[in-house]
Amino acid sequence: MQSSISEPTKLIHCIFNFQLSDFNYPALRKNYLFFALVVMLFSACGDKTTTNENVTANADSVTNAPIAKAQKQIVFFGNSITAGYGLDPSEAFTTLVQQRIDSLSLSYKVVNAGLSGETSAGGLSRIDWVLHQPVDVFVLELGGNDGLRGISLDGTSKNLQQIIDKVKQKYPNSKLVIAGMEIPPNLGVSYAKQFHNLFPQLAKKNNAYLIPFLLEGVGGVDSLNQRDGIHPNAKGEKIVAENTWKVLKEICR
Repeated sequence: MQSSISEPTKLIHCIFNFQLSDFNYPALRKNYLFFALVVMLFSACGDKTTTNENVTANADSVTNAPIAKAQKQIVFFGNSITAGYGLDPSEAFTTLVQQRIDSLSLSYKVVNAGLSGETSAGGLSRIDWVLHQPVDVFVLELGGNDGLRGISLDGTSKNLQQIIDKVKQKYPNSKLVIAGMEIPPNLGVSYAKQFHNLFPQLAKKNNAYLIPFLLEGVGGVDSLNQRDGIHPNAKGEKIVAENTWKVLKEICR
């Protein structure tokens, strides 16, 4: 069986075993102790050199390691449609958009900042809080509740513009997406037409991307909506996600 004692250590043992046992002169004993100390120092220096080489190699391996891309954030700012009212969070169209992004290995994270019942005025009052987080893409989905309540469209337009201005001011390099909505004509044809034109006008004014009608293919279809006839069900959400992705894919890719 081979000994695990290093060669310098063997030499030290030899010096001590031979010289200290055979000579009784203090001077000789002192000289050989000094020689043993020198051998130990050289041995330690050799070990230190090896250690430094290992550290350098490890540092190089860390330096050469690939750096992961930071995820960009897509913030959906809206009402109950964005919030996924009446659905499991896994069924909401924002979650389905995230799944599409992940399937394509794109570095984007979806943030759902939807609040059921939100009007344009309510959105304006809470936008500063939402903007505390980074925003690379801002999807504005508000105004639908204003239309259903017959609120003045001038006020709605001003509120939405102020929200957009705040986003631009804090994140000037962010990309804007405006989700268009429609309302039934029971409040008058003129009002419904003005409401329809509101979203394209905002998009054009702010050089934003436009989803013409977020609920295209879903609105008014009983089989794709919940019992209230307003909010999409799980099947409807899949179509809403596709409507959204048609515009987002141009940004994310």
